[in-house]
Amino acid sequence: MQELGIPGLLAAILTARGFQTAAEAHEFLNPDLSQLHDPLLLPDAQEAVRQIMLAKEQGERIYVHGDYDVDGVSSAAIWARSLSRLGFDVVTHVPHRMKEGYGIHSMAVQEAHDLGCKLFLTCDCGSSAHLTVDEAKSHGMRVVVTDHHEVGETLPSAEAVVNPHRKDSTYPFKFLAGAGVAFKMAQAVAEECGAKREQFQRAFLDLVALGTIADVVPLTGENRVLAAFGLRHLAETKKPGIRALISKALKDPARPLTARDVGWGLGPRLNAAGRIDDAEHSLRLLLTDDPYEAEEKATLLDEHNRARRAEQERILEHAEELIFQDNLHTAPLILVAAEGWHAGVIGIVAGKIAERFYRPAFVATIGDDGIAKGSARSIPGFSLYEVITAHGELFLSGGGHERAAGFSLDAARLEEARERLIEYANRTLKPSDLIPKVEADISVHPDEIDFLGVDSLSKMEPFGEANPNVRLELRETTFTFVAPTSKPEHVRFGIGGKSSLTGIGFSFGEKLSQFGSGDRADLIVEPRIDEFNGNRNVSLRLIELKSDRDSFDV
Repeated sequence: MQELGIPGLLAAILTARGFQTAAEAHEFLNPDLSQLHDPLLLPDAQEAVRQIMLAKEQGERIYVHGDYDVDGVSSAAIWARSLSRLGFDVVTHVPHRMKEGYGIHSMAVQEAHDLGCKLFLTCDCGSSAHLTVDEAKSHGMRVVVTDHHEVGETLPSAEAVVNPHRKDSTYPFKFLAGAGVAFKMAQAVAEECGAKREQFQRAFLDLVALGTIADVVPLTGENRVLAAFGLRHLAETKKPGIRALISKALKDPARPLTARDVGWGLGPRLNAAGRIDDAEHSLRLLLTDDPYEAEEKATLLDEHNRARRAEQERILEHAEELIFQDNLHTAPLILVAAEGWHAGVIGIVAGKIAERFYRPAFVATIGDDGIAKGSARSIPGFSLYEVITAHGELFLSGGGHERAAGFSLDAARLEEARERLIEYANRTLKPSDLIPKVEADISVHPDEIDFLGVDSLSKMEPFGEANPNVRLELRETTFTFVAPTSKPEHVRFGIGGKSSLTGIGFSFGEKLSQFGSGDRADLIVEPRIDEFNGNRNVSLRLIELKSDRDSFDV
């Protein structure tokens, strides 16, 4: 408080989150582009730049290969826009989820060869593409991989593999998104071509923010800097595609953008094209300088997103029927599969199932070829990357992160896979790991919650992975009123203290119906500043509550 001149509430939150010195806290509260590390510290970075510059010197065409999610599309857009602006000959490709699947397909390698490309440049993929990298080299192409996914024991035989997760990497921050790695490396190339760092960053911070926030990487370190500055540049972007997308996705496009706007508004629409149709539409949106094409693509992505939501609800309802029918939720891991589920949507369904049942969830669709292709989502303490790696002989393919992964296996082995994965989960997870935990940063008295303190918490934005919204525990709090809203499932409430604090409990209608004025409970809340008709006031969002009537832990 004294050294930084900040309110006690903010100082207490920072201390609870592990900041031990005022200097550490100051750096966190004041992200600055000067905090970004030298791109050439990334493994193989210098060789990657050399190979890319060689392509320019020799007049060679470069094939940029991305991925079909937001991170992969924004990574490809960073490379394509920056290299084109610098005078490189570039062809850009993002895979079709249904026709090519995850990663680098032979079809893409053949296309690159047919187009006369001599350098095959990947982003957000390639670290485990041993066969297709070899195939590209057999066609006489050089290969540069820029990626951020976990790496195996051996690297592909590319000229350069730029990935901060490499075991021999000494890069100071390993949690960059694919767009972050592309941004850093494209900056290194731009500087090698004589461009100013500030010019490059101004041009591409909007795109790197999209990939970084949407890929749910930790918003700490460099990612916090890229997200914080990227959100400002997103709000002011001149790129017609992003401007059109913002106008479609957000109710008030004029207000400052938040990480939530990307995660819940822009990101799902950019993802929807790859899930329902072809990610090429999202790539075109990010690459176009034509306002008419931008509007057309933004409208299409909005329509795809509505179709995605409808398909998601259909599959989720069917999956939950199967889960309850066979009591799959009683095991420490859920594997559910069926024919006719849309392969582009099952990843979201896996996330919903993992969240609802609080277990690792594997969800697969069974194709006419007898192959079950799926997605998995996990809970803290259970690594999907490790479980898939440990069962390499079971899966036809598989890989990803600790909390999210893709896989395929012979549908005839689904029951065997369920048994073996459950056995692994039983060895890995304790019963307590399967109980969702609602945690608060600190415990406070309502009198300690004031406008200045809550307003200061905005300095911690952008919130996201590894930097969640602030949560406060209020012990033995007295309700001053409990009243339903126009929707009975949501309830407004007030609590006692020096100042009158009010809040809302979304989906707490049934639970809060037991309470009235004078009743007491322990609460976990998220404090925020609400604005209405020009007035700004403290409001609380109820996250969890416990009283003598409850049998669960907070």
